[in-house]
Amino acid sequence: MSETERTIMLQHIDYWTMLTDAGSSLLFGPVLDPKGAFGMAIIEVSSEEEAHELAQKDPVIAEGICTYELAPMRIGAVRKV
Repeated sequence: MSETERTIMLQHIDYWTMLTDAGSSLLFGPVLDPKGAFGMAIIEVSSEEEAHELAQKDPVIAEGICTYELAPMRIGAVRKV
């Protein structure tokens, strides 16, 4: 990873941390798949357009370093804390 990519990855982490603190992201982090690592976030938004907007503002997406896919999810159950 180049120094520029490292800087953008740190911005990416800051971006998703901000979204989590604001309540739009429920969780995010790297998925350590043996075929290749990738990131995943579970977000709560009011529309698919809003989800695309959040993803497209991610620094790694905006800079063309990574791509994203959206997959809607219907909640089956949530653990009570």
